[in-house]
Amino acid sequence: MNLTNGAEAVVRVEEGVLIKERVPKNYRLKDLDERIRKERTKAEARLISEARRAGVPTPIIYDIENSTIKMQYIDGIALKHVIDEKLSEQIGILVAELHSAGIVHGDLTTSNLILFNDKIYMIDFGLSFFEGSIEARGVDVHVLFRTFESTHRGHEKLIEAFCRGYRKEFGQADEVLERVKEIEKRGRYA
Repeated sequence: MNLTNGAEAVVRVEEGVLIKERVPKNYRLKDLDERIRKERTKAEARLISEARRAGVPTPIIYDIENSTIKMQYIDGIALKHVIDEKLSEQIGILVAELHSAGIVHGDLTTSNLILFNDKIYMIDFGLSFFEGSIEARGVDVHVLFRTFESTHRGHEKLIEAFCRGYRKEFGQADEVLERVKEIEKRGRYA
């Protein structure tokens, strides 16, 4: 069963295992393309594993081969369909744990957060990277807040709940949340 075809990868499920395969880019030299896809695949798997070690529920990595990751399929529901203030506060805690581990997700949206057995799983680390700066963390949170604003009713309450959870677990939360406000202003006047 194919789940999605994106610009970077094809994602499918076979026998209960999620398979994410980075697709070749014909505009790149073949050797360079293979190297880039392998490196990005390894980096993504490493980031997923590091996030899991930091306490963030993520899929379990089963295997990495060339440009393909085989991992646990989380058969839940995307938070975009069920989000409420309680779940948003939990997201704040998870993002705090991720940021405390020096990881920036890069694509924090309610489509990349899955609810399964009353636990929120973070998925799709394809744009993730190791970074400890306030700016990178602020951009990460800003992307999530933009998702709340563009796709969810009562987004102000969701943002407030997220901030409560984020502040509970992350010592630099206030600095990051102040940076989010600065980033928002930059976008408004650009």
